Amino acid sequence: MVIQVRGIDHVVLRTADFGAMKSFYCEVLNCVIERELPDIGLIQLRAGAALIDLVPIDSKLGRLGGEAPNQGGRNMDHFCLQVEKIEESELKAYLLSSKVEVEEFADRYGAEGFGRSLYITDPDGNVVELKFSLT
Repeated sequence: MVIQVRGIDHVVLRTADFGAMKSFYCEVLNCVIERELPDIGLIQLRAGAALIDLVPIDSKLGRLGGEAPNQGGRNMDHFCLQVEKIEESELKAYLLSSKVEVEEFADRYGAEGFGRSLYITDPDGNVVELKFSLT
């Protein structure tokens, strides 16, 4: 089995200064707000074919990532790779055979709308989401 990566779907940045980050990405880099989920603390910005998700560290979602970004704390929650559609059981079996721990699949929103995805962790501890379109 071969995983075929199509591109980066989105990156998720945790921030202690949400206003400054939103201004930077929207006003300086001209990203457009695509979706806001204030109840969990998430804003999704269109960045070409991909998304940049901004998550305030004091929000429900932001608190899941640990301490605030600094030398000892990380500001990237995870990044998501778009992959070619594959049977979930086949992908999961492949990853497990490669000694990669996997979480359960779920429907999640990304640059191409909703799709199926799961989270894995690379050898350095970075969280990687693998996502494919439902169509």
